[in-house]
Amino acid sequence: MKPLIFLFMIRKATRNDAKEIAEIYNYYVANSIATFAEKPIPEKEMITNINESICWFVYEENNEIIGYAYASRWKQRSAYRFTVESSVYIKPNTLNKRIGTQLYTKLLKELKILKIHVVIGGMSLPNKASQLLHEKFGFKKVAHFKEVGFKFNKWIDVGYWELLMNYPEAEPLKYQAEKTSLD
Repeated sequence: MKPLIFLFMIRKATRNDAKEIAEIYNYYVANSIATFAEKPIPEKEMITNINESICWFVYEENNEIIGYAYASRWKQRSAYRFTVESSVYIKPNTLNKRIGTQLYTKLLKELKILKIHVVIGGMSLPNKASQLLHEKFGFKKVAHFKEVGFKFNKWIDVGYWELLMNYPEAEPLKYQAEKTSLD
């Protein structure tokens, strides 16, 4: 009997990955409080999300996307230019294979290269798996909002975990200049 061989890689996401990424995300839209989205995200919107992210990685196994992680702007104001929000999603039938850990390792390494100062992970609560993943990388809980989301006919809490990357020499991300006058 031949051993099973799994070929995997973590690589930057492209627009061609949007369909598979949307399928993973839309599972959580329909079945979970991991996202507060209540309608499926179409492939075209996912392409926009990929293009607007700071960085986005996919975990591919045998030519199939199994999970992804990305960082996006925390807020639009230029003063937040050193802060990003991170997210990770894994196909539900492939949980507990350390894919999230591998993706976050790659994502945080890239954010270090980009000299990001703070990474924020927001999550609906309870969410023990996400909490443990973030804490494994040194994230600390900094906020807990009671009943701020409403999905599946119930109120849901949200927590925020923060990782200080400590790069005082950080360079600004490429943000569009804020409008300072009323046009």
